[in-house]
Amino acid sequence: MKNTHNSYKPIENYGIIGNMKTAALVGLDGSIDFLCFPRFDSPSVFARILDAKKGGFYSVEPQMKSMHTKQLYIPGTAVLITRFFSDEGIVELTDYMPVREDTCTSYNAIVRKVKVVRGTIKFFMHCQPRFDYAREKHKSNNENGVITINADDGTKTAMRLQATFSLSVKKNDGYAAFELEEAEEAWVVLESVDEGKEDSFADISFYQHKTYFETIKFWRSWVSKSTYSGRWKEILQRSVITLKLLTSAQFGSVVAAATFGLPEEIGGDRNWDYRYTWIRDAAFTMFAFLKLGFADESVAFLKWIIAQDKNRDLHLIYKVDGESDMKEKILDHLEGYRKSSPVRIGNEADNQLQMDIYGELLDTIYIFNMYHRPITFELWKIICKEVKIVIKKWRQTDHGIWEIRNEKHEFLHSRLMCWVAMDRAIKIGQQRSFPFPQEEWITVRNELYEDIFNNFWNEKLKCWAQYKDGNKVSDTVDASVLLMPLVHFVTPEEPRWISTLSAVDKQLRLDVLVYRYNNNVNKIDGLEGEEGTFTMCSFWYIECLAKAGRLDEAVENFEKMIGYGNHLGLFAEQISKKGEHLGNFPQAFTHLGLISAALELDKQLSRK
Repeated sequence: MKNTHNSYKPIENYGIIGNMKTAALVGLDGSIDFLCFPRFDSPSVFARILDAKKGGFYSVEPQMKSMHTKQLYIPGTAVLITRFFSDEGIVELTDYMPVREDTCTSYNAIVRKVKVVRGTIKFFMHCQPRFDYAREKHKSNNENGVITINADDGTKTAMRLQATFSLSVKKNDGYAAFELEEAEEAWVVLESVDEGKEDSFADISFYQHKTYFETIKFWRSWVSKSTYSGRWKEILQRSVITLKLLTSAQFGSVVAAATFGLPEEIGGDRNWDYRYTWIRDAAFTMFAFLKLGFADESVAFLKWIIAQDKNRDLHLIYKVDGESDMKEKILDHLEGYRKSSPVRIGNEADNQLQMDIYGELLDTIYIFNMYHRPITFELWKIICKEVKIVIKKWRQTDHGIWEIRNEKHEFLHSRLMCWVAMDRAIKIGQQRSFPFPQEEWITVRNELYEDIFNNFWNEKLKCWAQYKDGNKVSDTVDASVLLMPLVHFVTPEEPRWISTLSAVDKQLRLDVLVYRYNNNVNKIDGLEGEEGTFTMCSFWYIECLAKAGRLDEAVENFEKMIGYGNHLGLFAEQISKKGEHLGNFPQAFTHLGLISAALELDKQLSRK
């Protein structure tokens, strides 16, 4: 059997499938090269994208010469089709993870349907799991053509592989060679189930006849809840489906991205684990859901927040179930994507102070209270608790939105979001007549405003600077300054803002691409090498243009940015100077930034 799996595909050459428990990446060649089973933050089972030889993969390969491929989603769903074209024939490979209305009880499985559209085609299938980040060996048992796979380390996860064609085991991996004639189709299913619950495995015929249309129905029913009917509807729909795929149905939390270890610089060491819930990212995601009419996700997230608050003060990062043991470790046995090492799991930022998270969370709660339903007094008491922390700590230095590892400063963005926290809490309290010390809160909000407006201003650069240390202001600008008009701290007509936007243009913008900061000036992040442009910042910039009434520029920039998405409309965290996708994929922050920019553009264009 020919092995075609010892090379790396571009990050943008993948699609994502999922079931709101976990997610998998499917390449343009039909190979599943990334999957953590059974949960987003579980150890990987397939991670070929991080080590071409050791990581593990799951492929179905038509044996045709001179093939080219295309991928598409069935519209309005997360059901992915990969088409293979050759003079010898046409093949369709359909991949999905089954879901139903009660998503918490959805099956944890990957279903692959193979259909020959034209010709008589031979296929090879290879299922090569590599448990526990490719650190553990496994055993396989083939009983009546159904393969059961267990890791040797005694973990409580079992996997089962079954198909409508004959399966075999070689070196404890699943293999098959089969042939289909024109119009014939075959099915293969990989399931995960906890130890002791093996009787919950379903028969292959169940997946054939039950789950395909059920899954399509689920996604189309969910998408139909959207209240948005404006411009770029299909683009927004793909982004919001992607955000849904990164949301835990069981817990209500949202992971920052589906993957870990994908580099921000090829060959560099800027490689992080994003399979966790950052309060910042999750809050912004809920904002996007609310604005598009998906309120159930926000209700579930706020319930999750209340549950975490009962255990301890608000934390920066959580596992999807609310646990917070994310000690950073290096997987030195993996070479990394295109030899970009080290490959890290866990995240050291868990121990950082980042004061901005209070503002992002309270802004989302404010939107929820205004446009969906009034918040409970129970949640108000949590808000009061968070405000007390802001009042106590807002003058402290922290690590900022970009999680600078080697330095702490008074970052503009952190200070801005402390202002947002105070402002939104005051407005909620006044609107609902909740009890709170109005004079104290308003005084602190005013102090924050004066501090930001006056003390972060760099007269030499004519812009609000990235940070200050006491009375000394930095000589750098940061793309997070773009949030100032977006959170209504200033109007787009404010002279200092106009000058600041001009500074962003000069220092950080590369046509429609925007860097989050210029690390060459002061090496603030303490890391070697360079990263790519930060895609979310490009969408912030576009939203700022729209708010300022520069609609022609904003539309042009938006549509050019959409062109940087992959063939499925998906975005990684960053884009390189060569136009490659970099960083973890797909990233929630980027897709919610896209949604927010499109909403503002549509609103301004409709007004015009």
